[in-house]
Amino acid sequence: MGPRKIKQVSASERMNGTPGARTVTIGRVAQLANVPIDTVRYYERRGLIPHPQRTASGYRDFPAETVHQIRFIKRAQELGFTLEEVQELLALRINGRAKCADVMHVAEHKLELIEDKIADLQSMRRALKKLVASCHAGASMVECPIIENLEQAGKKRGG
Repeated sequence: MGPRKIKQVSASERMNGTPGARTVTIGRVAQLANVPIDTVRYYERRGLIPHPQRTASGYRDFPAETVHQIRFIKRAQELGFTLEEVQELLALRINGRAKCADVMHVAEHKLELIEDKIADLQSMRRALKKLVASCHAGASMVECPIIENLEQAGKKRGG
């Protein structure tokens, strides 16, 4: 891969809280994006954010845009997207030929998965409510319908 080019970056070029700066240190990226520094490093390793330039002393110097990218990633995760799906969304975002319909397709697929998960959770909720309602709190463990149901399910599955 060869040695990394080291771009000389002056302190005035680095973002230290002043608007209009072109680069940001990793600590400042983390602070502005409201994530731990390890998250910034992890996203860099995963290729979700570009590898930054290094200062002469070896420190990472991220483009100021990195803060926006990390906020984008975190918001997508809040909506249930996996990092693989976020990577796909980021690729669409920078693809000059991608259309909004491409993003909508990814979002619709995620919505279907979420709706399936909600249906599964509602089914589990109904089953558990039924078991709790059948429970006799004063009964012995041998007569516990919840334990009995769990044991029967284990026998049906070969356990």
